Amino acid sequence: MIGEDGEQLGIMSSKEALKLAKEAELDLIKIAPTAKPPVCKIVDYGKYRYEQMRKEKEARKKQKTIDIKEIRFSPNIDTNDLNTKVNQARKFLTKGDKVKVSIRFRGRELAHTEIGVDILNNFAAQLEDVAVVEKPAKVEGRSMVMFLAEKR
Repeated sequence: MIGEDGEQLGIMSSKEALKLAKEAELDLIKIAPTAKPPVCKIVDYGKYRYEQMRKEKEARKKQKTIDIKEIRFSPNIDTNDLNTKVNQARKFLTKGDKVKVSIRFRGRELAHTEIGVDILNNFAAQLEDVAVVEKPAKVEGRSMVMFLAEKR
C-alpha cells in the first residue's frame, strides 16, 4: 500500500485500504496487480488518467515513423541517370527513410536478369557509405527488388 504523498503504508487488507482512500476522498488504484501482494496506491483517478495520457502522448511524439521510398528504373539505364537516382536515394536515406530499389523488366529483358543484378549491386556499392543492404536483389514477377536502410 502506497499513500497519496508516496510514502509506504505497509501491507494491509483491501477493506482497510478502501477505508483509508474514502477518508482521504480519493480512489484506490492497483498499480501492480500481478505482484505478490498486489501494490495499491491512493490517488485521484481522474488526475492519474490525465498523467498517463500525457506520458503516452509524449512517447508518441518522440517516435520516428520510417517510410519506404521507392526508386524505379529499367535495365538499360544510363550512368548519368543512375547517378541521379543514387543522389535521390542518398537524400532519402539521410532523412532516415528506407529505400526500395526496383528494376522493371519488359519483354525480352526478363531473359537477362543478371544485368539487373549488376545494376543493383553497383547502386548499393555507390551508397555503401550511407546505406546497408537490408534485403538483397530478388526477382518478383517482372521486377527485381532490393531494400536499403540507413547505416547506423
